[in-house]
Amino acid sequence: MKAIYKTLKVTEDYMAYKYEYVGRVLPENIFFITSQELEDMYPGCTPKEREYNIVKLKGAVFIEQIGGKLKSGEPHDGRAPDYDDWKLNGDILVYYPVLDIALELSSMGIRVDEEALKEQLAVCGCEERAQLEFQKALLNGELPYTVGGGIGQSRLCMFFLRKAHIGEVQSSVWPDEVRAEAEKRNIPIL
Repeated sequence: MKAIYKTLKVTEDYMAYKYEYVGRVLPENIFFITSQELEDMYPGCTPKEREYNIVKLKGAVFIEQIGGKLKSGEPHDGRAPDYDDWKLNGDILVYYPVLDIALELSSMGIRVDEEALKEQLAVCGCEERAQLEFQKALLNGELPYTVGGGIGQSRLCMFFLRKAHIGEVQSSVWPDEVRAEAEKRNIPIL
């Protein structure tokens, strides 16, 4: 995780050197916090408000342990019970001044093992999933343990180029109302 953040920081430094308009917004180090610590810090806020508050304060944050219910009875964010181990996953978020938002750049984690899968299926009341092909193979020890996570390539491009809409770096089919709003704001979307 720290190596990934260092790469983000070095890339931003290069972009700021190469393109004057980019500037530097990432702090030297990323701040680590669990989803429960974040809820404790901002108990009256929604998860998205908590994310915004912490990235506005710290600049770059890795929120750990996403998926399970917090003390409030709600999870910080949804994660399938048969995918990430809720105790071993997290998201990289940065403050994005162009839009004044918390921008998620990556979601990563350790995938469930037998114990985490059983525990998380039980917590969610969907133990019947244990009979599905993938889940059954995992529970029988027939699959390797894995890590995973995605770095949002388009979000990274948007962040490093300081674009206001993901459509400026990613070609897609955009609804007419999105195109009209972008045009009104002088945002050239692909």
